Amino acid sequence: MTVAGGATFGELFRIGEFRVLFGSQLLLTLSESVKMLAFSVIVFERTQSAGLSAISWMLGFLPMMLGGLFLSSMADRIRPRSLMVAGELVRVVVCLLLAFAGLPVWAMFTVVLVTGVPTAVFMAARNAVLPEVLEGDRFVLGRALFTMTGAGSQIAGLAVGGAMLALTGPEGALLITAVLSLVAVPLIRFGLSDRPPRAAGDGTGAVRATLRGNWALLSDRTIRGLLLAGWLPLMFMVGSEAVFIPYLTGMGQAGAAGFVLAATAGGMGFGEFVVGRFVSPVRRNRLGLPLVALMGVPLIGFAAAPGPWWAGILAFLAGCGLAYQLVLQRPFVDAVPEARRGLAFGLQGSGMMTVQGLGGVVAGGLAEIVDVHYAIAICGGLVILAGALLWRPLARPS
Repeated sequence: MTVAGGATFGELFRIGEFRVLFGSQLLLTLSESVKMLAFSVIVFERTQSAGLSAISWMLGFLPMMLGGLFLSSMADRIRPRSLMVAGELVRVVVCLLLAFAGLPVWAMFTVVLVTGVPTAVFMAARNAVLPEVLEGDRFVLGRALFTMTGAGSQIAGLAVGGAMLALTGPEGALLITAVLSLVAVPLIRFGLSDRPPRAAGDGTGAVRATLRGNWALLSDRTIRGLLLAGWLPLMFMVGSEAVFIPYLTGMGQAGAAGFVLAATAGGMGFGEFVVGRFVSPVRRNRLGLPLVALMGVPLIGFAAAPGPWWAGILAFLAGCGLAYQLVLQRPFVDAVPEARRGLAFGLQGSGMMTVQGLGGVVAGGLAEIVDVHYAIAICGGLVILAGALLWRPLARPS
């Protein structure tokens, strides 16, 4: 049954399978944050290289992007519950190898890279199940809740990870992470229905099937528009964040960078909470373009070179505009053929990771040409330009 009015959090948590998905997602985000933090500490302790430690912290993103681009068809060919359980077991093995196998640093990097590739498939399987568990506007609110708690649990994971590192060392933190992943296995195994694969295998290899399926999705005008609307404004928004640190450092306020970045995350959570919970579906459909404008206009305000407090306020307001993504969620699921839903979520996720990296490159390049605060302002203008060019998918019919 489709929910005509706005959904509530109470409705979501009365659904047993959603509670399982939510709980396992929370454990996943917490454990992944702790794992990568502990791994980066081990690398630094072994090499005394800040550069290698920084690379190890970011190492998980590249293989996930590759997995989404080349393997995500597997999310439709294999039972989703089996994939999610496999993902947790892989994380257990990786944590134990990093902590206790005594591997050299190059081998640890290899383990993280190789096992990171199928992670995109595991995540696509989880995302593709959500609209099967939540119908109508419940799905939109569920996605908003996943985004809010994902950001919050990442921050909590870093805090918890830091405490565990102080108490147990990186090896102990990795062991605890393995235990968290083991806890998720029975939660998923006994809490979710064993749904069949959405697509039957036809003898085509996973890479070829993924490339062919991605091309088919991108060839569809509606799906392509929704994907680009989700990617391009986000690219320039995240690009502006990438230069907050040099902007504030240049003002002699390096310590305020964390405050401004946290304000952005807080704005994102607040915006998704308000738009997802308190705005009716009909009104929400009209907010795509206004929310993109809300994301871009405060960034343009950086042209005035605001101090840390004003920068935090502007960043919070811009973060609120990220709720525009909620306008795209239901139309995206409706436009994608069910047999390619996992593939589509894999492509969407890989594209988001790719454009966020590109956004940092664009903003960094601009900051080499003009003053950093002007680079942030230009990114704001590009956010609005992207929204104007993609007005059709953002302006959903009521």
